[in-house]
Amino acid sequence: MTSKQRSYLKGLAMKLEPIFQIGKSSLTPEFTTGIGEALAARELIKITVLKNCMDEPKEIAATLAERTNSQVVQVIGRKIVLYRESKNNKKIELPK
Repeated sequence: MTSKQRSYLKGLAMKLEPIFQIGKSSLTPEFTTGIGEALAARELIKITVLKNCMDEPKEIAATLAERTNSQVVQVIGRKIVLYRESKNNKKIELPK
């Protein structure tokens, strides 16, 4: 992903509301599956890491990206933005 594409996705993510919250149970297989399904439907999602989660948001983002074959757009504080291009349900056209 180029810096221009990442910047474009960051702009889109600013308007998004977080659709998942990671709590003290951290990353469960069910949670990872839910993230994968959400990425298939939306392509770009925002996740909040709650204060009772002991893991670092950057570590969680890297693990989620690896498990869901997505890319980390940004991690700011306790917010994570992930992107995965959908083959069937394409909604976001990235600049070249």
